[in-house]
Amino acid sequence: MSERSERTVGHSTDVPDLVTLHVWRTAPAALPRALTRMARDPRRLRATPGVRFGKLLGTGSGTDFGPGSVDPTRWAALAVWDSPAAAAGFDRSPVGRAWARIARAAVRVDLRPLTSRGEWSRRRPFGEPSGGDVDGPVLALTRARLRARRAVTFWRAVPPVAAALRTAPGLLARFGIGEAPLGWQGTVSVWRRPADLVAFAYRHPEHRAAITRTPTEGWYAEELFARFEVRDVIGDRTVLGWAATDDVDTRGGWA
Repeated sequence: MSERSERTVGHSTDVPDLVTLHVWRTAPAALPRALTRMARDPRRLRATPGVRFGKLLGTGSGTDFGPGSVDPTRWAALAVWDSPAAAAGFDRSPVGRAWARIARAAVRVDLRPLTSRGEWSRRRPFGEPSGGDVDGPVLALTRARLRARRAVTFWRAVPPVAAALRTAPGLLARFGIGEAPLGWQGTVSVWRRPADLVAFAYRHPEHRAAITRTPTEGWYAEELFARFEVRDVIGDRTVLGWAATDDVDTRGGWA
């Protein structure tokens, strides 16, 4: 695909039918191989047939979202697909097979975009979804490219929000994500229902304070916030740090 056509697709209002989040748990001894995969596979992921947009991501421990929370045993891939049929072939793709060889556990989350604001790598990978009624679990994805001169003040603002998130009602799973060790950061959080996400995002004082500071502090050179319906969880949900008391069927379907 040419650079021009990639920009056109990236700024399209088309909403993909399916977005997948693949997360792998690896052994500590597999770190060199995982780092090799992180160096080699971003381009191969984008070249996978049916992938409109793809990112290989490191993750955080889930207890914090700062630079010191990196988890060297958990890695992720986000893929936006042309069709569910194309996504069905991911495990047989070069990227899928390579990560399967070094993973000791894995999970795939199937997602439908509900809302998306902002850009990622100067693209709008999830189009312009118009929302929709959802009663079940939702996943929130944030990512940002920090301005270097504002990074210190940003990281100082994170701990109160991270502490509040740990005890938020309805939270099922959460962890940080990053395209690089510093400056290219994001979060993934899964909520039992949309009302739980809204309550934390707009009513919790620590998070409201961070939202209020964002435009005045100018932390981000680029940012994106997206919300998805969780259609299925396939595999070992403990890889996501899933709440032990939740009633999701471990075979994938919702109980």
